[in-house]
Amino acid sequence: MKVAALALILMAAGLAASAGNSTSAADCSKTSMPFTPLIDLGTGKYHGYQGGLYPGGKNAPSKAYLKKGLAYAKLVKPRDASGKAASDGKVVLLSVGMSNTTQEFSEFLRESAAVKKDSHLVIVDGAQGGQDAEIVKDPEANFWRVLDGRLTAAGVTGAQVQTVWLKEAISRPTETFPADAKRLQADLHAIVTLMGSRFPNLRLVYVSSRTYGGYATTPLNPEPYAYQSGFAVKWLVQERIQGRLEGRPWVGWGPYLWTNGAKGRSDGLTWTCADVRPADGTHPSPSGQQKVAQLLLRFFTTNSTAKPWFS
Repeated sequence: MKVAALALILMAAGLAASAGNSTSAADCSKTSMPFTPLIDLGTGKYHGYQGGLYPGGKNAPSKAYLKKGLAYAKLVKPRDASGKAASDGKVVLLSVGMSNTTQEFSEFLRESAAVKKDSHLVIVDGAQGGQDAEIVKDPEANFWRVLDGRLTAAGVTGAQVQTVWLKEAISRPTETFPADAKRLQADLHAIVTLMGSRFPNLRLVYVSSRTYGGYATTPLNPEPYAYQSGFAVKWLVQERIQGRLEGRPWVGWGPYLWTNGAKGRSDGLTWTCADVRPADGTHPSPSGQQKVAQLLLRFFTTNSTAKPWFS
């Protein structure tokens, strides 16, 4: 493949400027890593840090924290453009994140079209290529102006945004664990706080970490950073549980996306080389996008804090 053509593919992914060696191709030999998915790690530890999505090595929130989430879910209701409750108003589900996020959420939008949803629900993809956590945490970033434009194009306002799927990473990380995860955690903290101020009726924020990065051949966000981003999300949620993340929205896990490549995880999810784009092994291919979209659909149609307003 010619370099110019390959560069166009990376630009379409939104990260050509930061993806490193533009002639790299996916490394399909790295079918697994010596890491255990957080949902399977449980009370086990990774470099001294306990697994599970929630405290105590659990994959579900405590009864007390879930009760809070359910209370916040009850506050999600149709609102008019000014944010006032209205029977003919809207409930906006918004995505916030980077190139992988918009690629996966765009597929989710397509697939959700065939699913019965609440008539007031409007789904907007606010995620954008090339916009990593270091950029998005800045309230003056152009990311937010583009996002506002997308809300306007969808016929809704920031006052109607009540739920968010957030998936972010840091481009070209270099720190060793846990410094890399703590840096991302701090960025996610800033983003959630910023969203709380921008969207006055934001009630629920669902956060996901990266998909498997073993096939990556650029320094954009390879392993072990993709895996370790799960700890950033885990610690962010823990901050909210402990009251150290101030602000309006309840914060919990969305679908956990990392699986150990072709080796998979206990629920059967695998991530093969066919699930990434051959240009860099980092961005999802159509089959990878479909896998994430299906996980999102399952989450929003079955999770107890999401199902009442989604379905």
